[in-house]
Amino acid sequence: MRQRLGRRRGSSGFGPREITVKLSIPFVGEISGVWEPVDAEREAAWELYVELATRISVVELGEDEGLLREALSSLYTVFGTTREILRRYGPSVAPRVAPGRVTFGLLAVNVLNLSIRPLLTRWHPLLTAHEARRGDQVDPVGHERRWARAEELRREIEQVRQVLLSLAQALNEVAGVGDLITVRVPPQGRPAESAGAEAAEPGGGGGQPRG
Repeated sequence: MRQRLGRRRGSSGFGPREITVKLSIPFVGEISGVWEPVDAEREAAWELYVELATRISVVELGEDEGLLREALSSLYTVFGTTREILRRYGPSVAPRVAPGRVTFGLLAVNVLNLSIRPLLTRWHPLLTAHEARRGDQVDPVGHERRWARAEELRREIEQVRQVLLSLAQALNEVAGVGDLITVRVPPQGRPAESAGAEAAEPGGGGGQPRG
């Protein structure tokens, strides 16, 4: 999704001097540009990368696996945490840049507003309305999977997941760290394999971000 441009290290001694970032957002288009991160952006990139690497929002939601509610709740939490990171680091992670350049702040805000927010705004009330029709004796998992719009929501969650994976790859490279999302340490005697984030939280960390 992006091509590395330079191998010279940043002033802090970790991460490349610059990378080219390309994020394809469904129904919107491509956000792309050269990112020359300052040290504050590298630190913010690490924090957001850890957030994404430990949440079910970047783990593929297979057919008949997981709960749509948990996936939406995880995305709500990513939304809130990203805002907290932006507030904590302030203007240092969103400096003015020339056209064709991007920053941590620009990427983070665009992913929130153009990818995560539309999904949550559309689907949270629809799923809530479906959940409200569940009887007291009805299994919540079965009730959710019988929803006529469940597959449609799964497809849109997958589209957002791909955007977050692309963002996570750029954050990973800027932070200058190892892959924590697609590579896991195998049990002794078994070959390594790619997998979703094994550290993903089981409950999704529900609740909407504060207004």
